[in-house]
Amino acid sequence: MTSTAKRLLEQLSHPGPHDVLRGDLALVGLPGVVFTPRSGLNLPAVAFGHGWLQAPGRYHGLLRHLASWGIVAAAPATHRGVLPSHRLFAADLRTTLDLVTSLRLGPDGISVDPAKLGLAGHSIGGGAAVLAAPDDDTRRRVSAVATVGAAQTMPPATTAALRITAPGLHLAGEEDLLAPATGNAEAISKAWAGPVQLRTIPKMTHLGVTEGTHWSQLLLQGKPQHTVQRRVRALFTAFFLTELAGDDTYRELLDSDLKAARITYQDEASPAKV
Repeated sequence: MTSTAKRLLEQLSHPGPHDVLRGDLALVGLPGVVFTPRSGLNLPAVAFGHGWLQAPGRYHGLLRHLASWGIVAAAPATHRGVLPSHRLFAADLRTTLDLVTSLRLGPDGISVDPAKLGLAGHSIGGGAAVLAAPDDDTRRRVSAVATVGAAQTMPPATTAALRITAPGLHLAGEEDLLAPATGNAEAISKAWAGPVQLRTIPKMTHLGVTEGTHWSQLLLQGKPQHTVQRRVRALFTAFFLTELAGDDTYRELLDSDLKAARITYQDEASPAKV
């Protein structure tokens, strides 16, 4: 890891320069939450899918962090039961992008650029983000996808990945027993049609990226890990600022093989693959 990459990782693990506002998606017809910078026009936006049995509240720190760096971040609070519909959850992520793109957000009329849309998620939310990402809807084309501890879905996220030409960043936990690094995330990455990178985060468990306490910790492996949260926040922020906002300031971080997040698979998407 270069000294520049190390510096950027540290910089992006801290909140950005923007004050952050929080809103309720339910006011416009979909349960969930949205975090925005206090002001800004034509901003990038990301819809985030929660993990199995999790609430969006377990990711508020991540969403607020993205907003502090100038990215509108919204998460639907749907399909939280034991048997969620992955297909409908993916549709809700697309609806979330529709909502934040079509509405003026905040008291000063914050707006989102429809050409700067991304998807992200954890566990089944990561799988649902992949399902929602293929270039089937040219009206709301997704330009970047990031997952952490992505789970397989029905229909398969690996099949959807074959149709995704947008850049992908997939983070997997070295100690994740439910979505192991050599399992779902690797299969999704290797099926990806566009440029893709898979990184493995040391000591990360399945619930390492979540925040606070929740009854599901009695059933699922792991617990919140502060170091993991900082690394995920920094890498997601660098990825979306680069791919959505067109800011090359943080590209060296994404290009570097970090001890804190080793590159375990990478493909720049050859013409034959696409």
